[in-house]
Amino acid sequence: MSIYVYGIAEAANPSLPEQADGIGDPPNPVRILREGDLAAIVSDAPEDLRPKRRDLLAHQDVLAQAGSSGLVLPMRFGTLAPDDAAVTAVLAERAAHYLQRLQDLAGTAEYNVKASHHEEATLHLVLAQNEAIHALVKETRQAGGGSQQEKLELGEMVATAVQAQERRDAALLQQELQPAAEAVSVGQQSTGWLANLSFLVDRNHIDPFLAAVEQVRGDHPHLNIQVNGPLPPYSFVEPPPQPRDSSDTSHATGQTPSSTR
Repeated sequence: MSIYVYGIAEAANPSLPEQADGIGDPPNPVRILREGDLAAIVSDAPEDLRPKRRDLLAHQDVLAQAGSSGLVLPMRFGTLAPDDAAVTAVLAERAAHYLQRLQDLAGTAEYNVKASHHEEATLHLVLAQNEAIHALVKETRQAGGGSQQEKLELGEMVATAVQAQERRDAALLQQELQPAAEAVSVGQQSTGWLANLSFLVDRNHIDPFLAAVEQVRGDHPHLNIQVNGPLPPYSFVEPPPQPRDSSDTSHATGQTPSSTR
């Protein structure tokens, strides 16, 4: 049976959940695998593992318990290892790396910020900013709606302008919020969102970060901004890539935390 890995913490973390319920139906009991100064929070993995709501919540609950009095490096949902020995082998091999990341991320939390457009407000903004579109809209209205070709041309112009506004707003959101955070990670784009950003925030500076979000909302009412946090620092388990010296021909060979899969 495969082993499911929730996260990695210091072995001395007093809140490691020795008896928590993990994923699965019925829930698989959580256990702790220790190797030197590190510990992995694991359980047996169900054979039909899928991102069901019950299991997603169980994953989050285990991390919340483990992180109540000490930082945990969270693994993404679905991180698997073939057996306990494989998990402890990775802990031993990458001990210095994980201990450094635990130190670097201590006292921080992740906030995920997504943004989309309020459609009508954005159209008004685009029309106000683009004289060519505004003029064409006026012409087609005066012509009783215009021809089918004119309508197509207008639709293409508006779509192009909205896409350009999306790019500007995504850059603006990152620019306005990044100074209030320790780091930022740009997430994968998904349908319906023009920006998907994760910010690493010092827990002592959460209020200023959230105030910055409210400032953006007030200054740009055409944006629909959603904030989720505080979260474990999922997007920052690995440090950002460093620029390589042109004389350095070595290649990184270290595993990522999800390489126990």
